[in-house]
Amino acid sequence: MLIDRVEAQKNPTKHTLVALVENKPGVLNRVASLMRRRNFNIESLAVGTTEDPTISRMTFVIDASKTNAALVERNLYKLVNVIDVQDVTDLPTVVRELALIKVRVTDAQHRGEIKQIADMFQSRVVDVAKESVIIEVTGEEQKVDSILNVLQDYGILEVVRTGRIAMTRG
Repeated sequence: MLIDRVEAQKNPTKHTLVALVENKPGVLNRVASLMRRRNFNIESLAVGTTEDPTISRMTFVIDASKTNAALVERNLYKLVNVIDVQDVTDLPTVVRELALIKVRVTDAQHRGEIKQIADMFQSRVVDVAKESVIIEVTGEEQKVDSILNVLQDYGILEVVRTGRIAMTRG
């Protein structure tokens, strides 16, 4: 275990863990309590039901320089409601994140520029108000970070991000 921690500190990458859990009340609380008790640092957590309504899928992103992904995986297996845990970091996966970004609009010219930026990032405007627009962007974290960086000059009023979700290919 000590060797795993030393190795994790040398390689500060983000790990993506996917856990299939029973879709029952209190399961998320048990997982969150485990993370709190063990002092595991989670960068993002996304939860949703699967094609089977009795099973939920949790996607964790963990910074390996702060938290050992293998240790998290082993501890998750100790919970009764956990069916399967997989570290998909090195597997061929499709990774996405959804973000809603509310941007300040001062005039029609700004509105047009923001629409062009949204089009360049293959995102879309999902709400228009008198002094703001909301843009929906889906993609890898770098894409979301990039559009946030570009929109920064216009005045970002609010951002909400789902966190990473991942599915192995094939």
